[in-house]
Amino acid sequence: MSRSPSPPFARTAAVLCAALAIAPAAGCGGAPPAAPAPVVGGGMIGAAAPELAAEIVSGEGPATLGEARGKVVIVDFWATYCHPCRKSFPAYQKIVDRFGADVAVIAVALDAPEDVSKEQLVAFANEAEVRFRILWDKDQSAVKKYNPPRMPTAYIVDRGGVVRHVHAGYEDGEEETVSREIEALLGPASSP
Repeated sequence: MSRSPSPPFARTAAVLCAALAIAPAAGCGGAPPAAPAPVVGGGMIGAAAPELAAEIVSGEGPATLGEARGKVVIVDFWATYCHPCRKSFPAYQKIVDRFGADVAVIAVALDAPEDVSKEQLVAFANEAEVRFRILWDKDQSAVKKYNPPRMPTAYIVDRGGVVRHVHAGYEDGEEETVSREIEALLGPASSP
């Protein structure tokens, strides 16, 4: 009996995770770097963040950057197979809770429809106890626009829709850096 080939995205994701597991950088379960550093996201810093158009899975808040205009937004690319994503989700929920209506998270799942169900994505969000918006990039249109280098990758977008910071991978304590960046983007009048 011959095995059917894996879907192209699943194969690519598996190769990417395997490479990251042996690389000295964190992401998809790889070893942590000596000192985490924000990554310039393929020239996106200072550019308008591409609009998102993906299926809404669950959560509260804006589902597009247009709906989020006027807020600082964390656009977070993640996947159910990504172990660091399990740590970043609760940290991002704490950030939303801290800053309230001035901040939103739009979490974009990159899992292939052949690999997971909508129920599995909802279960991931429920286990992490997050309430922010979860989208599913089934056709990979968002990932093609953003080209995240690792899982997870978070793009910090200012109130005007411009990418100001990119965090590829997630390390414990990184939410403190993200919080400082958001606080600076909100300005002193909005600090909690």
